[in-house]
Amino acid sequence: MTPSPPAVFDVSDMTWPPPPYQSPVPPATGPDGVRRFDGVTYATTPGYRPRLLDVQVPAGEGPFPAVVWIHGGGWLDGDRRYPPPTVPAALLHGAVLAAGLALVSIDYRHSLEAPFPAQLHDVKAAIRYVRAFAGDLGIDPDRIGVWGESAGGHLAALAGLVGSGTPDGAALEGTAGVGTGETGVLAVVDWYGCSDLEALAAHPMPPMPSGVEFPDPYVSLLGGTEAERPALARTASPVTYAGGPHLPPFLLVHGTRDGLVPYSQSEALAAALRTSGGEVTLRPVDGADHIFLGSPDIAGIVAESVAFLAGHLGASV
Repeated sequence: MTPSPPAVFDVSDMTWPPPPYQSPVPPATGPDGVRRFDGVTYATTPGYRPRLLDVQVPAGEGPFPAVVWIHGGGWLDGDRRYPPPTVPAALLHGAVLAAGLALVSIDYRHSLEAPFPAQLHDVKAAIRYVRAFAGDLGIDPDRIGVWGESAGGHLAALAGLVGSGTPDGAALEGTAGVGTGETGVLAVVDWYGCSDLEALAAHPMPPMPSGVEFPDPYVSLLGGTEAERPALARTASPVTYAGGPHLPPFLLVHGTRDGLVPYSQSEALAAALRTSGGEVTLRPVDGADHIFLGSPDIAGIVAESVAFLAGHLGASV
């Protein structure tokens, strides 16, 4: 004989398919008072790994403004938990929390899992999730900024510029996760991100270490045929949207000797934003290569970036 389910069980609560997201489980609180939500699923797509995010919320009374951190890796690699090797996680995370900002670190689909705009769809889905569950997370849904490095800088710029009123806006917003909701942000920090993928097509990739096979990141991101790729590159380029209705303040930080993503990429985006009346600060890092290799002042770069976000998001400590 099959036992009856417990009285608290309600069959009407069962749905198929299950929802693509849910409210976060209660956080773990460390001795420093920081609340941590780890490995929260913010979107799912059949056939793909779940997209996860981590949230760290400062000690004290919220709600707190939040920064969405987007990792790099050529759209082919990378992990939400790890900044570039030149930037210690403890430095980056500690500076954000000390400024009275919550930190949301996200994963997104890599380009060999799904080509663009899947990566931007995931960033937008993460922002929608944070807004939908801001009360559970202790975050102010009206004070959200984005910060990314390399491929993540490119996605952060697009997240700041692309909205419902821009060309192809609906197609670039996507419907992953929560599905609908506002995805605008109040500030963008873009570390050495790509801004004009058409121009980058002519820039040779630096040699990889012997024995390392690395697919062409731009071809992998864009997909399509060779004839289709220029149009796809324009759609995936932040400069395409620099004249649109969404122009949050930008801080662009870029090494002047970057051999992977030329400094001219940030110059081009800064010029396009200024032409449209946008507020933009372009900060060259003299002599630094990609991921700020060669810079003696990583801590200063982090501090300036955090101060920019804290100022525009109205953080208080």
